[in-house]
Amino acid sequence: MIGIIDYGMGNLYSVSKALERLNYEYLISDDPRQLKKAKGLILPGVGSFKDAMRILNETGLSEFIRTAATEGTPLLGICLGMQLLFEESEENGLTQGLRLLNGRVVRFRGVSANGEKYKVPHMGWNRLSFHRSSPLLDNVEQGHVYFVHSYYVQTNDHDVVLASSEYDVDVPAVVGKGNVFGTQFHPEKSGAIGMRILQNYASIVEGRGNE
Repeated sequence: MIGIIDYGMGNLYSVSKALERLNYEYLISDDPRQLKKAKGLILPGVGSFKDAMRILNETGLSEFIRTAATEGTPLLGICLGMQLLFEESEENGLTQGLRLLNGRVVRFRGVSANGEKYKVPHMGWNRLSFHRSSPLLDNVEQGHVYFVHSYYVQTNDHDVVLASSEYDVDVPAVVGKGNVFGTQFHPEKSGAIGMRILQNYASIVEGRGNE
C-alpha cells in the first residue's frame, strides 16, 4: 500500500486517481500513525515552499518523512514535493527543507544570459533527457511531460539528477538517490510516460514489501 501525505498543499485527487487507474492500493492521511502502515510514501505539493515546510514541521510530518526515508521506505516527491526533499529554498526567504538530498531551490531568472526574457513560470510540456539509469525510469521514453513551476533545483550532486529538461537552464526533472525519488513535473498529468513512472515507483514499493 502507498501512503499519500496530506498536508493541505497537494493535488491529492489527481495522484490518487492515477494510482486507482494502475490498480494500486493507497491511503490518504495527515496522520503519521496511519501513514506508517504504508510500504511507500508519495509527497505531492503545489504552492509555497515556506508554507509547506511550516505545515510539515508543525504537524510532525517532516520528522516522520525523514525517519521513514532513513529507514528505507521508498519516497516519491512530486513538483513542490520534490523540491522539499532538498536542503533549502530561497522562495519567500531562505527556508530549510527536508534535507534528504543535496541542493538548493532557486527561482528562474526570467532573463537569459543574452538578455532575452522568457516566461516564468515554466508551464506546459517539455522533453526529458535521461542521464542515469534507475528503476524509476525502466522502460520510460524520453518524451514530453507536464511542468508547472517557478522555482527549480540547483545541485552539485550530479549523481542525484536522473533526467533533466531544458528551460533556459538545465532543470532537474527526475531525481533519485537510494530510496528517495522526485519528479519536478506532474507524472499524473503526463500521459503514458508519467503513468509508467508511477507504475515503476509502485513496483519499487512492492519489491520492498517482498523483502
